[in-house]
Amino acid sequence: MSSTILRNVRPWGQLPVDIVLQDGVIDAISPHSDSGNFAGVAEIDGECGIVVPSFSDVHVHLDSTRMGLPFRPHTGGNTLWDRITNDRENWRSAEQSVADRATYTLGRMIEQGATRVRSHAQIDADSGLEKFEGVLAAREAHRDRADVEIVAFPQVGIHLEAGVPELLDEALRNGADLIGGIDPCALDRDPRRHLDTVFELAQRHSVGIDIHLHEGGTLGLFSLQLITERVRTLGMHGLVTVSHAFSLASGLPGVAAALDEIADLDIALTTVAPKGSHVDPLDLPLQDLLERGIRVGLGMDGQRDYWSPWGNGDMLERTWMLAYTQGYSRDALIESALAVASWGGARVIDRSLRSIDEAVWPGMAVGDPAELVVLRGETATAAVMDRDPNRLVIHAGSVVAAGGALI
Repeated sequence: MSSTILRNVRPWGQLPVDIVLQDGVIDAISPHSDSGNFAGVAEIDGECGIVVPSFSDVHVHLDSTRMGLPFRPHTGGNTLWDRITNDRENWRSAEQSVADRATYTLGRMIEQGATRVRSHAQIDADSGLEKFEGVLAAREAHRDRADVEIVAFPQVGIHLEAGVPELLDEALRNGADLIGGIDPCALDRDPRRHLDTVFELAQRHSVGIDIHLHEGGTLGLFSLQLITERVRTLGMHGLVTVSHAFSLASGLPGVAAALDEIADLDIALTTVAPKGSHVDPLDLPLQDLLERGIRVGLGMDGQRDYWSPWGNGDMLERTWMLAYTQGYSRDALIESALAVASWGGARVIDRSLRSIDEAVWPGMAVGDPAELVVLRGETATAAVMDRDPNRLVIHAGSVVAAGGALI
């Protein structure tokens, strides 16, 4: 058994404690003491920093990143299809391979505090399994620094091009952890066939599902209903995630019933903190989700890629964006955004983890995974506002990054 003690840290900005990490979990927490006898035990000095669960980026596209490469002006259009075709026209001319770009970006994410990641990997008739294999290579390169799930993702739909279902099946046989889907009405324009294929592949390979749902308004609520019907009929409670789910931001009369159904079926949601408008709202009703006990996590989405210039691998910055787009000012609400970015995403990946509970520090109890990040700031809210780059990152009880560099 391996033991480490993380000394002089403040869980969620509270009083200083010492935390014993053993075999990848939090083994003990006690008030900080300078006189403790820790002979034979590895010590990490937290320097009175704020310790919270490490970040969980549960919606990222490592296959499309251009982080670390020269800046390229944005050339994508305004529609989803415009951006899909822009990526197709440019990804092969990138200065590095998919594997090299994904590996670099994943490393930057870890350096900034993310140790749990769910990445989508595009699979289509154009790229075949090349992008998926690039993300596999990145996961292998950082296997001792982070846990990475890969979604076999049909970015261009499943039935618009020949051979895509077979490619998705092959990816699931070769290391993909989940099967993806995307806008079954708007893209494939055959929602029943699209979803039948997604759920059939999930059952064939005994994997979970993560479906992009950009469809808004009544169309998005209709697609959500088709998804929830299948979850209930097939008994797949807790095994499905819906990403974006913009229709839930619409304020339409059917939203409350949809949220109740999502909570009842334990469907998880992920958001990338988009900024919509009063005409086209995109931000999920976060507090409504949390009050219903719905598992919800945060992600970076694309990172300086052929879709947009946004994204830099820093989930603390994306936490700031979530609090900003939600209109939060009070400390309790800003800290709830931090909880979503860290422990909330962990629960999207592992539903056996306990729920976010205001009576305790999320992710900071004995028995919780030793996946931690130490931030700098007077309070947890101050850490979100200031986003000091000096962070200590712990994965499976061991330091994997410090001061913005991998170890």
